Amino acid sequence: MAGARTDDGAAVVDFVLVSILVMTLFLLVFQVGVAFHVRTLVAAAASEGARYGAAADRTPQEGAERAQAAIRDALGDRIGRSILCTPAPGDGTVDVDGAAAVEIICSGPMPIVFLPSPAVTIQVKGHALEESW
Repeated sequence: MAGARTDDGAAVVDFVLVSILVMTLFLLVFQVGVAFHVRTLVAAAASEGARYGAAADRTPQEGAERAQAAIRDALGDRIGRSILCTPAPGDGTVDVDGAAAVEIICSGPMPIVFLPSPAVTIQVKGHALEESW
């Protein structure tokens, strides 16, 4: 029996291998959740900026600045500086079914939390019908 192999220590190896797999899956799911959260907040900021810029006494550029401030407030300065908001090319308005609407475009890199991944860029657009006197 001196040369017989036993399973002593196999549980430790199994635990380590399964733990690495479970932790990787957890971090991947967490990263996807962060990506959806950031995209939702940026979309809300773009919509808020468009509504602000569409007011009768405001300009689309003011709406873009408002969207940028909302992103900085919600996600912090580091991410807020990397995601840029601008009005639509031209005068900041687009045609939506025959009506003039302010369009705010926010785009930038998706923040990476834990797992290394390729650079992902998000771009969202917010629209609001332009008010007039």
